[in-house]
Amino acid sequence: MRLSSARLSSALRAALVALTAFAGIAFSSAAQADGGFIRLTIYKAGWFIGGSGGSGTLTFRGRTYALSTGGLDYGLVFGGSKTVLRGRVSNINRPSDVAGVYGAAGAGLALGRGARAIVLTNQKGAVLELTGQQIGLMANADLSGLAITMR
Repeated sequence: MRLSSARLSSALRAALVALTAFAGIAFSSAAQADGGFIRLTIYKAGWFIGGSGGSGTLTFRGRTYALSTGGLDYGLVFGGSKTVLRGRVSNINRPSDVAGVYGAAGAGLALGRGARAIVLTNQKGAVLELTGQQIGLMANADLSGLAITMR
């Protein structure tokens, strides 16, 4: 009985050490993730199917990187608009982590000038928290995708 207790105790200690090491690695990689600031100007137009394109910048660890955007909207989309968004990007380790596809479902109406706020996440885990203004005439209830690439 005593031998089996010793083996169980040893196995529990080994499991605890492995769990602690795994938790340390997971915490370490999350702690290394950083953030920056992003600015995007997006032009959007559509009649049932819409498209968008634009450009922007990412400021990360004191350097500025040029970005391009493009996207497709499908659903109820009418009109055209220009949207200027600014905000924070988090959970990135290098500038290229911002590049990727961001998806959203939404509805909105812009007549003249209107405010926008959105939170998006890409497949790499980058999180964009953006606010800004939309100018134009745009009515939408759609599914949309926004692709950001490094220039």
